[in-house]
Amino acid sequence: QVQLVESGGGLVQAGGSLRLSCAASGSIFRINIMGWYRQAPGKQRELVARISSGGTTNYVDSVKDRFTISRNNAQNTVYLQMNSLKPEDTAVYYCNADSITTSGGGRYFEVWGQGTSVTVST
Repeated sequence: QVQLVESGGGLVQAGGSLRLSCAASGSIFRINIMGWYRQAPGKQRELVARISSGGTTNYVDSVKDRFTISRNNAQNTVYLQMNSLKPEDTAVYYCNADSITTSGGGRYFEVWGQGTSVTVST
């Protein structure tokens, strides 16, 4: 079994910063893509940022130049540094890992964390 556990959410004032962390556990050999999604109340879940095992990154336009995704392949962790936060960034943030190979040769796709809440006040 592969599990993802997020941490780092909370309440912050507009203009502030937060750093989200996500750790994958299990007998993991390799994770191809790790990413962060968010879901605001009444809205669909959307991709925020993702990063490949080689370090290639993608961001949704609304967070470019404010958020930075990074990962530590050896520790199977992914981070999201969020700066200049805006009230519209308020959402539950979910960690996602896709195309996981375990040490036993198993494969997992689209594994999700439980989510961590981010609230940005005015």
